[in-house]
Amino acid sequence: MKNRWLSILLCALTLAATRTFAQPVAGERTVFNVRSFGAIGDGKNLDSPAIDRAIQAAAQAGGGTVFVPAGTYLSGSIHLTNNLNLFLDAGATILGAPQKLNAYDFTESWTNNPYQDGGHCYFHNSLIWGENLTNVFISGHGTINGGGLVRADQLLNKMCDFASELNNISTHGAEMTNGAVRLGNKAIALKLCKNVLIRDVTIVHGGHFAILVTGCDNLTVDNVTMDTDRDGIDIDCCRNTMVSNCRINSPNDDGLCPKSTYALGEIRLTENLTIVNCQVSGFLEGTLLDGTMKPKPGGYGRIKFGTESSGGFRNCTVANCTFRSCRGLALEEVDGGILENITVNNLTMMDVPDYAIYLTTGQRNRTPGVTTNSRMRNILISNVIADGVGKMSGIQIMGLPEQPIENVRLENIRLTSTGGGTGADAAVIPRELGTGYPEPGRIGILPAYGVFARHVRGLELANINVRFDTEDLRPALACVDVDGLEIDNFKAQLAPNVAAARFNAVKAVTLRNSPGLEGIVPSEK
Repeated sequence: MKNRWLSILLCALTLAATRTFAQPVAGERTVFNVRSFGAIGDGKNLDSPAIDRAIQAAAQAGGGTVFVPAGTYLSGSIHLTNNLNLFLDAGATILGAPQKLNAYDFTESWTNNPYQDGGHCYFHNSLIWGENLTNVFISGHGTINGGGLVRADQLLNKMCDFASELNNISTHGAEMTNGAVRLGNKAIALKLCKNVLIRDVTIVHGGHFAILVTGCDNLTVDNVTMDTDRDGIDIDCCRNTMVSNCRINSPNDDGLCPKSTYALGEIRLTENLTIVNCQVSGFLEGTLLDGTMKPKPGGYGRIKFGTESSGGFRNCTVANCTFRSCRGLALEEVDGGILENITVNNLTMMDVPDYAIYLTTGQRNRTPGVTTNSRMRNILISNVIADGVGKMSGIQIMGLPEQPIENVRLENIRLTSTGGGTGADAAVIPRELGTGYPEPGRIGILPAYGVFARHVRGLELANINVRFDTEDLRPALACVDVDGLEIDNFKAQLAPNVAAARFNAVKAVTLRNSPGLEGIVPSEK
């Protein structure tokens, strides 16, 4: 009898566990199968109205899972609601409709001043979108294929007066009336939402943004693959965000891009952000997913903070990430905000054109009533290996003459440049960024192949090793206007008769364990 009751108890526990961890099953009270609401899934009939009916049924029930089984669901705009899990089963694809079907929502009205491009100003013209929602989940091992989404933003730029000089811009076949347009250009767009989870899905050809999240709190993006034609994910004015275990291929624009725009009509920081265990790349679109991983010359695909930075960035961590055939890590604060308390640890990079690490502040000032300089301080970057770094620069740190970058420490870094710098390159005096767009290419080749620092207060370089593949006639290190420079164990490969470093207006220097640097006396000019 005792064994019989034990068997019954074990069966009950097994059943409970099975129901807890099983995938959603059509027919359960809180699961709404889109097929039950008229979706066909043949890739030909427009299924977004049926998906919306399922979502509304879930909303009327107080929440639940909208289940998308295997099939291809041609869709225009899909409208998320509170307490919703949009679950894409393995083999399910939501396919963005062609623009000519006019299946995407019209852009909402825009009343703020144009301090950012049109892609950041409009949300409703997206494949999947939600605004002012709580408890929103997009999950499952299915695919979101942007299909007919467009990557262009010229029309939206003109509509919000960000670039009013543009003329004769194509609507790409989308309907336009009363100053609004059905121009679908984002795969997922969320604005002012709380408690958001995007997990396990694959996003292909996501338009201007595969994922755009603006003003969202408590956001998690985990195990998401993006192979897209422009930005992967933009995290704008968000707080308490975790991005983990993602693979992002975006050859034509940035991969993982925290921003802090003025799109909400207020200055708001992106803060308490953690990015871990992610891969970014600049392979030709589609070749990450098919496994061929064909590099695109000059591919972007990087992790970049900015450029939009009205509020700035605070308390952010980037760790255990890889960069392949794309640009390197960029921290950019150019719109009057602050970028502070940033830690970066354990990065590996291969074939990164232009640069490996780029820190800059500038005076672009896309913020109304700017009264402060752009500021950057308290940055720790450690344990980085980068090879195939382009000739233009290895690591560059550039502050403002009137507002130096403060308290930067680089440690345990091994960098191999492609080399090829000339004597003329070594004599270059780089222009100040000023109000220009903060892309390293706008400044050009730097006079040091390893590390270049200018307008910095408090710079520590520890355990730095820089080398080149092709002989480079530039020094490994150049510092201009640096107050408080500490160097410990700096090792560099040098061409014959080339000095290891060049200093100008550098003071309060401490050198340790750095062959080739001890004999160089910094100028106090």
